[in-house]
Amino acid sequence: MLSKGEADKVRVALEANGQRFTHQRAAVYACLQRTTTHPTAEEIYLQVKKDLPAISLATVYKALEALVAAGLASKLVFGDHSARYDSRTDKHYHARCLGCGTIQDLPATVPSPFPEPQALVEGFLVTEYRVEWLGYCAQCRPQYIPDLQEAPVGRPSEIF
Repeated sequence: MLSKGEADKVRVALEANGQRFTHQRAAVYACLQRTTTHPTAEEIYLQVKKDLPAISLATVYKALEALVAAGLASKLVFGDHSARYDSRTDKHYHARCLGCGTIQDLPATVPSPFPEPQALVEGFLVTEYRVEWLGYCAQCRPQYIPDLQEAPVGRPSEIF
């Protein structure tokens, strides 16, 4: 459940984007706020359905699209066309496990491997970009890379 302040924030953002505030959208937003796992629409649906048994998967998809359009969530689409959702809308990077598909947020202190986007192509206006690190999480690493004894140790900003 959202606090009054959070509900007001969602209402203002949705209405500023020409959309209605509904209790289904509020429930989907609340579910997304409670997790850092970058869930799929189906995973969100299963969680929200516990509180709103009559909600449909289609309603969850529509709510997620409304939240993304209003700037309250981010939609992450990967090479396999799977979509996951992130409650963080600030610029940050992700590390995605090629074994199990989990996605982790990297700290904002990880430096960008690229120059300023505007400097890449003269006259080209970059409106968005994404950086994704691919590899294997601690649980999958032994299965996929058995010869690797251990991962680099230290804070991410020290490793990169």
